Amino acid sequence: MCTLSCYKLLELFYSELYAATGLTDLAVSKTPHHTLSVLYGKILRALQKMPESAAYRKYTEQIVMERMSVVNAEKDIAVLEKKVGCGQVEELIIQAENELILARKMLTWKPWEPLVREAPSSQWKWPL
Repeated sequence: MCTLSCYKLLELFYSELYAATGLTDLAVSKTPHHTLSVLYGKILRALQKMPESAAYRKYTEQIVMERMSVVNAEKDIAVLEKKVGCGQVEELIIQAENELILARKMLTWKPWEPLVREAPSSQWKWPL
């Protein structure tokens, strides 16, 4: 049986968990600068395994380097969020996690390699 103090603890827990982000099921990051730095570093290491001529590497590397420089330069989270312009730091962390997953998949897919066979001539025609 939950007493009044138990309800107060639950209320405190949930208010700390959700109040800062305002987004359901997205917990507040306690160390966003460290987390983003680690994720951006992992993404850059994955990108370095791709050929320099790969379009995905060039453009993703540019975006990640820009964001990493902002993370290193700005200690104020609100300013960091404004300069990056892609949501709250917790959302930036999710974006970086997803980009890391994609970069690792791209290493297995190797889209920069030539096609195994010629694409059909009607591949890009619409409607068929």
